Amino acid sequence: MTAFKPADILLPNEETDMSAWSVVACDQYTSEPEYWEDVEKIVGDKISTLKMILPEIYLNGSDVDSKIENIHKTMDKYLSSNVFNEHKNSYIYVERIQSNGILRQGLIGMIDLEEYDYSKSSTSPVRATEATVVERIPPRIKVRRGASLELPHIMILIDDENKSVIEPLGNNKNSMKKLYDFPLMKNGGSIKGYLVQDDQKNRIDNSLTALGDKKAFNEKYGLTNAPVLLFAMGDGNHSLATAKAYYEELKANNPDKDMSSHPARYALVEVVNLHSEALQFEAIHRIVTDVDCGDLLASLKATLSLTDTDSGTGQAFTYVCKGVKRKVYIGKPLSNLTVGSLQAVLDGYIKKNGGKIDYIHGADVLERLTQTDNSVGFILPDMLKSELFPTVIKDGALPRKTFSMGHAEDKRFYIECRNILH
Repeated sequence: MTAFKPADILLPNEETDMSAWSVVACDQYTSEPEYWEDVEKIVGDKISTLKMILPEIYLNGSDVDSKIENIHKTMDKYLSSNVFNEHKNSYIYVERIQSNGILRQGLIGMIDLEEYDYSKSSTSPVRATEATVVERIPPRIKVRRGASLELPHIMILIDDENKSVIEPLGNNKNSMKKLYDFPLMKNGGSIKGYLVQDDQKNRIDNSLTALGDKKAFNEKYGLTNAPVLLFAMGDGNHSLATAKAYYEELKANNPDKDMSSHPARYALVEVVNLHSEALQFEAIHRIVTDVDCGDLLASLKATLSLTDTDSGTGQAFTYVCKGVKRKVYIGKPLSNLTVGSLQAVLDGYIKKNGGKIDYIHGADVLERLTQTDNSVGFILPDMLKSELFPTVIKDGALPRKTFSMGHAEDKRFYIECRNILH
């Protein structure tokens, strides 16, 4: 058995308007209050996951404590008023049609937080793929602390090039019980969920165990006796880190209590195959403002041995400054990825000299923003999906904002819940 297991999954009853019940992950549209205002209008008085989450756009509001209190009250109300049907010890197979019409297959279950470590140097079976900002955890623990339910927007990746775990379920879905089938709001596409049968549960467990075989893992990545990385974070890294931190807090507060079977030891997640055609990695570019552009570029050139000709390392980026746009090649990489080499120098420079760094989606947006004085933009290459696991294995968690996995409307929507009280 691996760190991923069947869970006691709660779904709203058949009378529920599922399109109103299901809303997008709370960490989306953080600069667009009008999105969340529109969602509130769509939901109205209907039961909805909206009333059990705290959109991050409101995380620093003056009324955040009352919002969290209302979230906890709503969870308790839904539990006591028979809103849910429970599916014990279950996996749910998910088919999501994204906004672009492409199918994304997934599998809902729970991950064992004892098998997860989000530190950069982690060698656990479940690892973060990007740096975890620990300062982002405490305000999120306030939501989880005292909550009777958890709702996942966590997506975890497996490197299953033979498509042995999830994809076979698609061929057997007609023999499974369909649990839901509905359109998602605001250009989110549509989604179907199926209850996985017992024989398929055994196949899933066996396939994951084979995928996590240490000898096969080391041969696959050209390693020698390295600890297995079976589950790599895709989306919701800070949500899983929050679940982990809260579980560790519970253990610390109950030193004489056996917490091994406590529901908070686990977190509900969706597992997706890295090799799904629906998953596309897009680069997140950098802009540094309030700096001496010439001095910053000189520092980069000296530290990374930047040249105008291909250095043969495979790492290159384009900088944009005062209307000048130039591609340069890295002669002395500091990381397995271009973004890692660049970020290491930028962080050190800003710590010493000041300035501000921001993370931008879209090269055209970046070029427009670099028209101001004392700013320099860095256009990074898209990260290949095939680079993810080898890089995390070699370098540990990647720099923050290394890649984006799909557009906002295609992020995970809340549907399933799980009781996390003992």
